[in-house]
Amino acid sequence: MAHVPSSSESAMTLTPSQLDAYLARIGVGRPDSLDASSLSRLHRAHLMTFTWEALDAFMGWPSSTAPADAFAKMVEGRRGGWCYEMNGLLGAALAALGFRVTRLCGGVNREAMGDVAVGNHLTLRVDLDDGTYLAEVGLGDAIVEPVPLAAGPISQRGFEFAIQPADDGWLRFKNHANGLANSFDFRPDHSDEAAIAAALGWLTQDPGSPFTSTLAIVRHTADGFVALKNDCLRSVTADGIGEQRITSADQLAETFASIFRLDVPEPGRVWEKIRAVA
Repeated sequence: MAHVPSSSESAMTLTPSQLDAYLARIGVGRPDSLDASSLSRLHRAHLMTFTWEALDAFMGWPSSTAPADAFAKMVEGRRGGWCYEMNGLLGAALAALGFRVTRLCGGVNREAMGDVAVGNHLTLRVDLDDGTYLAEVGLGDAIVEPVPLAAGPISQRGFEFAIQPADDGWLRFKNHANGLANSFDFRPDHSDEAAIAAALGWLTQDPGSPFTSTLAIVRHTADGFVALKNDCLRSVTADGIGEQRITSADQLAETFASIFRLDVPEPGRVWEKIRAVA
């Protein structure tokens, strides 16, 4: 039976017209059943359609954790998003389809930073009839299909991941060896929108945030991903890494459009900031 969102959940779903536009954008029809196969198909299509990007934080542009804002930016505006937007939009679409979705408050690099990291990541728990799954499209360069929410090793496309027990009931998702983030911690029952909102403010405004001084963009490919860190463009597969440098504003604009499929306003201003922080 399809899950009917409560009033408290309604702000985290998409309207019927938004859902239709989202599905058209990722090229997937409405699933016939709410099972693991359908979840995987939606998860992969989302990742292959949308680019992970933290341009807003880097450029000081407005940012939000609301799925409606992510929809406007990513579906209508042909941009990408970071964890709050990538996982937020996927979670809203899954909820609108009838999946049982819980937004979980996580912490990237909590293993090194401690509990101050909690809130700097949003991930998703999806409860299906055959079990509970971690849906995760917000780390940038990690899994492309959801995985059972249970401790154990994970292998996808030649990359090795794991979910491991951490302290005090936390679980730790370990990224692959060449991941931009080493790990994030989460609890299967821990949601805290206030902590997420507070972390958003720090990540987008504080000079100490890793995203205000470094441009980070990631897009999945058939066998790996491409990643831009300031002016360094990397192509990563399980077999190796290739690198090249972006050397001009025109090349950056072309990279945004052709490699990352982003409609970025004023790419020349982005290039100016990259040169200023490099």
